[in-house]
Amino acid sequence: MEKSLPTETTYSEWRHRQRGGLKAMQEDLVQFFHDTRLFRIYSSTLVPGLVQTEGYAAALLSGIAEFHGIPNDGPEAAAARVRRSQVIHQPGHEVILLVEEGVLRHQIGDTRAMAGQLEYLLTAGALPALSLGVIPFSTQARPMSPSETFHVYDDTLVSVELVAAKVKIAQPAEIALYLRTFQQLQQLAVYGAEARALIHKAIEALD
Repeated sequence: MEKSLPTETTYSEWRHRQRGGLKAMQEDLVQFFHDTRLFRIYSSTLVPGLVQTEGYAAALLSGIAEFHGIPNDGPEAAAARVRRSQVIHQPGHEVILLVEEGVLRHQIGDTRAMAGQLEYLLTAGALPALSLGVIPFSTQARPMSPSETFHVYDDTLVSVELVAAKVKIAQPAEIALYLRTFQQLQQLAVYGAEARALIHKAIEALD
């Protein structure tokens, strides 16, 4: 089945999307994730949803529910998010993640939840179909400043999450700009042992 994609840029306010609860929002994307072959995700703020643990996601989503004043189904939504993320273990999918080092230091939930999340990043980073790059604080004279968090699904859709809304971009020229941005950010990141060292440092900083 082909993915259902917008034909132009769409702006969807969270207050409308959240009416059915946060759990339903996770479940709405299951088929879309299944149909996506290549995920390219850059995050300057949070651990990407595809590699979030249930504890980290529950703390994050419960905070979102409280902020927006909606019923808190954060734990149930977190469980649904983790189930949805099993797509990264299925054949035919490739995931490229880029995060700023600050993502490893922004504590979401209690120390135990954050430690569990960082330890899972070490495990997920070793998956054959997943590439994890970390852009260090120490990057000097970087040609590109941290950007808004964005997701590129195949080469057909970009999703950008704002405070008030989610923006879906389907215009080819705009998608190309995000792909160019992603490629430049990739060149700033460290991978493998260097990325793991930064994650270990973040875990040690929790003690």
